[in-house]
Amino acid sequence: METLKAIHTRTSSNNLQEPAPTKEEMDLVYQAALRAPDHARLRPWRFIQVTGESRHILSDAFLKTAEELKGNISQELKAKYKASPFRAPMVVILISEITKHPKVPPIEQVLSVGAAAQNILLALHDMGYGAIWRTGSMAFNKSILSSLKLKETSEVVGYLYIGSIAGEQKKIPDLSLEDFVTVWN
Repeated sequence: METLKAIHTRTSSNNLQEPAPTKEEMDLVYQAALRAPDHARLRPWRFIQVTGESRHILSDAFLKTAEELKGNISQELKAKYKASPFRAPMVVILISEITKHPKVPPIEQVLSVGAAAQNILLALHDMGYGAIWRTGSMAFNKSILSSLKLKETSEVVGYLYIGSIAGEQKKIPDLSLEDFVTVWN
């Protein structure tokens, strides 16, 4: 697939099933991630790949975090948080490892992880897999760091749910460039 074709045709996939990418395929995907812009070569990207039974660990972390953030939650919400990691055969946790630097603020390091995530999504699409990036209350908070046993200098930027596409893909909307682009001559 050509680069522009991959960019123009990628869309988020809600319905994902087995098989997930192989180790060899994910090695290529992570190599693509490591090509993201990286001011001062801080290499802020960290990824935790979660598959199989290890999704129970993520499930427990989601539930613990939800209870810490929201207090007493309903059985329905508990079930939702517990089930979340099982919506796809693979979840990749996107983490920015923040380094104090005089010229590279934390937001730039988080944005670098965002660029790495986009490279992951494009590489997976190029290989024929589907994925969706999710955040919500399980990202950007200190409770999830504790639940996942991450350093306090870390920031969970989101979760990529990955697998083979099941069902129909969402239609890609037609967008007018004039609504988003201003040209100064």
